[in-house]
Amino acid sequence: MTDAIIAAAPAAVGTELRNTARTTGAFYLAFFVAGILGTFVVRGQLFVDGDPAATLSNLTGHEGLVRLGIALELAIVLAQALTALCFYRLYRGVDRVAAGALVLFGMAGATAILRSAALLATAHQVATDTSLATGIGAAATVQLLYVTSGHLWGVAAVFFGLWLIPMGWLVLRSRWQPKALGWTLVLAGVGYLLSAFTAYLLPGTDLVSQLITLPSIVGEVWIMGYLLTVGIGHRYER
Repeated sequence: MTDAIIAAAPAAVGTELRNTARTTGAFYLAFFVAGILGTFVVRGQLFVDGDPAATLSNLTGHEGLVRLGIALELAIVLAQALTALCFYRLYRGVDRVAAGALVLFGMAGATAILRSAALLATAHQVATDTSLATGIGAAATVQLLYVTSGHLWGVAAVFFGLWLIPMGWLVLRSRWQPKALGWTLVLAGVGYLLSAFTAYLLPGTDLVSQLITLPSIVGEVWIMGYLLTVGIGHRYER
């Protein structure tokens, strides 16, 4: 079945494509690192679920960290956009439609995170501008903005999943990377899609949503590491 759906890869791989592969891996690494720092490190120190007063206190007491969180979300947007464009340049000769889909879904995900960054910036302004906060309940407003930002990340999982599926297909079709990597990326994309729906259709199943996204960690670390260290060139057997 695999042999039937994976077409032959282009025979020649030039130096330019090898350089593009490593550039793609570098941008992907920047995207991954910025995402971890912004989502799990900075946000985790500022947002307190169910306690608007504590969230407001964190924002007013750690302004530098707040600004860093906004900057990291902007870095995520920039890195994902550049990664998507580099993937297109790398794989457009393999399958232009799949490469275009990867760019489209990557840009859509980046746009969702750009909106999240705007919400965080608004929360910071509400927390620090007393004239703006007067009469509207600063703590409740800040909490609402952070909750909305979190849901933007949640629904953006649809696009994070959708961009991994054509990525995996391009790995399989080109045969420039191991076949197992391609299928891992496809599985990761499906897992991301399922997690987005599971989070809202089956409340209280956060652990399940996290478990079905584990292949994405494996697949994304694998491809960014492969692009950075090996690049492309070796044509794997089907």
